[in-house]
Amino acid sequence: EVLDITDEQLESKFQLGISNVAAASLEMGFCTQASVPHSIINDFKNVLAVAVETDISFPQADTVKAFLTDPSAFAVAAAFAEAEAVEETKEEVIEESEEEETDDDMGCSLFD
Repeated sequence: EVLDITDEQLESKFQLGISNVAAASLEMGFCTQASVPHSIINDFKNVLAVAVETDISFPQADTVKAFLTDPSAFAVAAAFAEAEAVEETKEEVIEESEEEETDDDMGCSLFD
């Protein structure tokens, strides 16, 4: 049991590496598989900004335009989303406290 690595630890390190590759690729303007989704979203934000300022219309732009004209109409959705986020945070705190109790290696890890 020299390498006592769980699948979750391995997955988190792999995801960290992927996010570093994506960040470096985006900064350099170099297209990689890790950066393509971010590039698409960033470009969509630009298209949406142009659509909001002009007469261009498509469903997502119409939703944003409606929000910009009357933000109070979306207040109910924001309150619901905030309540869900608070509930998820409570669940995560409970899970973390349970995980801390079962820490067999006394907080030491090969990759920490």
